Amino acid sequence: MKNTGAGLRPAVVSAAAACLALALAGCGGVDTTHPSAARDRPAATAQAARFGAVDCREAKCIALTFDAGPSENSARLLDILKEKQVPATFFLLGQRHIEKYPELVRRMAAEGHEVASHTWDHKILTQITPKEIREELQRPNDEIERLTGRRPTLMRPPQGRTDETVHEICRELGLSEVLWTVTAKDYTTTDSALIQRRVLDQADRDGIILLHDIYDGTVPAVPGIIDALKERGYVFVTVPQLLAPGKAEPGEVYR
Repeated sequence: MKNTGAGLRPAVVSAAAACLALALAGCGGVDTTHPSAARDRPAATAQAARFGAVDCREAKCIALTFDAGPSENSARLLDILKEKQVPATFFLLGQRHIEKYPELVRRMAAEGHEVASHTWDHKILTQITPKEIREELQRPNDEIERLTGRRPTLMRPPQGRTDETVHEICRELGLSEVLWTVTAKDYTTTDSALIQRRVLDQADRDGIILLHDIYDGTVPAVPGIIDALKERGYVFVTVPQLLAPGKAEPGEVYR
């Protein structure tokens, strides 16, 4: 799995360089919906009920999300989240990840985390054909549903790159796109203290934190991130909980 992380790193670092001058939530001027706006459009009571008792209209909520796993680091991360009683949202890759660690996918779902898609092979969706986009999105969903019994309703486009074609295909497949407001750029450093500082410097109410558990410095930073944000009064929730009593709508982009 070390080779997988190393193989992904050049593409991610290159994307980061291209995005530095743009908004944190991906590369490009895409219309996004803020969690508070989603909460203003309540879903049916039965649908919203599964998101739990936290009411982010009242609580100071923040969502912890992890991209590009599972990896050999994910079991330790799940141990930490269980110990801290913190739910997370996992945007999983299919090839060499879901395929290699199916038991971790099952564990994520069983322990109450939101299991979502980061595509099958991390292809940039805005650079491939509609047929290829559908394959990139359908394959991980099929595998996640087979492993967990629940089909994902959320996805995160690689490098945050999306466009109207991606939106339309996501709408057809029942998927909402989730970007982020906080990035530690953990693909550029193994310094866990630096990763923690970057997250804490950017954290705000209704924030969506982007981390990658495939990188060696990230998981060791998580306990300090959780403890410091709890001290500031934050409540950790999954992305669906962040939007409740609203609901992520297929084809829409959330940040």
